[in-house]
Amino acid sequence: MRLFNTMTRKKEEFTPIESGKVSMYVCGPTVYGNIHIGNARPYVVFDTVRRYFAYKGYEVNYVQNYTDIDDKIIRIANEENITAGEVARRYIAAVEADAKGLNVLPATVNPRVTQEIDGIIEMIKTLVDKGYAYEKNGSVYFNTAEYEEYGKLSKRDFENQESGIRIEVDEEKNHPNDFILWKPKKEGEPSWPSPWSDGRPGWHIECSCMAKKYLGETIDIHAGGEDLVFPHHENEIAQSEAANGKPFANYWLHNGFINIDNQKMSKSKGNFFALKDIQKEFDYDIIRFFILTSHYRSPINFSAELMSAAKSSLERIMQCFANIEYNLENAINDSLSDSEAAFITESQSFKADFERSMEDDFNTADAIAAIFDFVRFINKNMTPESSKEFLSTMYDKLKALCDILGIEVKTKSSSSSDGEIDELVAARTQAKKDKNFALADEIRDKLTAMGVTIEDTRQGVRWYFNN
Repeated sequence: MRLFNTMTRKKEEFTPIESGKVSMYVCGPTVYGNIHIGNARPYVVFDTVRRYFAYKGYEVNYVQNYTDIDDKIIRIANEENITAGEVARRYIAAVEADAKGLNVLPATVNPRVTQEIDGIIEMIKTLVDKGYAYEKNGSVYFNTAEYEEYGKLSKRDFENQESGIRIEVDEEKNHPNDFILWKPKKEGEPSWPSPWSDGRPGWHIECSCMAKKYLGETIDIHAGGEDLVFPHHENEIAQSEAANGKPFANYWLHNGFINIDNQKMSKSKGNFFALKDIQKEFDYDIIRFFILTSHYRSPINFSAELMSAAKSSLERIMQCFANIEYNLENAINDSLSDSEAAFITESQSFKADFERSMEDDFNTADAIAAIFDFVRFINKNMTPESSKEFLSTMYDKLKALCDILGIEVKTKSSSSSDGEIDELVAARTQAKKDKNFALADEIRDKLTAMGVTIEDTRQGVRWYFNN
């Protein structure tokens, strides 16, 4: 399995620290609002990475944090005259609802900053004691000049940039590249006692502390959006390696941005879409499928047209499942024929293509192409005379590939009786027999409005729910 490592800017063979196990840390959201489509991408992408590792037999320890104390959280709390904790809990619940809708598996643990303050203070103490951090007026800063490899992830040449850097008059830092580890409290802010001041941690130190606590001093994979490469992940590396004296992460994975109608997403441009609003028009499963149709490192463009195309593509896959279900319900033969046995052997190639794509830096776009090839193969070779064993085998094989991508199978065939729909289908059938085609079309339109598709087949009329 080859992964593109942001640190080395090349694909590398994945070798875990411990055989059969994978440790993953994925930076989670700062919970001051509902997540948007851009936030959804790392949720879906790295959930899929995790699923594939599990599929290959690895035990995955997957940690994704919540930053539950922040300037924006405090501002909202003060505006609404509630606590910062209440704001955080509200939006954590909203994030978890969106994640569940996207079929994102629960993390092994979701640590929260406010529950890790003691460990954060201890790590800052270590950095101060080792000379990598200094205190000024109750604030503690990381001394980047003491960490010689600062910039190795983002590939920034800070030494040659110094001449163009201006330090503000009121700046406490020794150097513009130094960053905050602990900040003293201001009026109206929650705080915790520390050796330097009553205050709260800076953003970057949080993840260093939580990754160490829940995964160890060196982890297999650290992941997040490409906007986190600098300064967040760069600063995490500096803190963690300075404090622990060991490499922080062996592989760094970063997903690309999502643009809106070919423009960068921005609240000022009015093209900032919360996930809860998008799913009013496009179901969560469509959103997940759309995200996976592009390679995770590539930028992806979001538009209503592209979402509609993703919806149609996903429906093709669900239609294949529905067709198999229908034929299974009406199958007469139980055992495989010789030709069906040959088809099953031939179908192994689609699984191989799928795995080859996923093991080439998790290329979900090509993996989905392999699924569509498999769908076409099934549709071509499935007939009303197909045996139950053949149909069941095709269903299970296709579902196994979809499960790896987190694509849920959602179909309902006519055997799952729904009284009102059955009555409408029967009424339409009678109308066609009576050659009352206007009424038949009217009933079809009503069924379509209910999210139901009906098909006239050689075995009779069948219906199923759309996705």
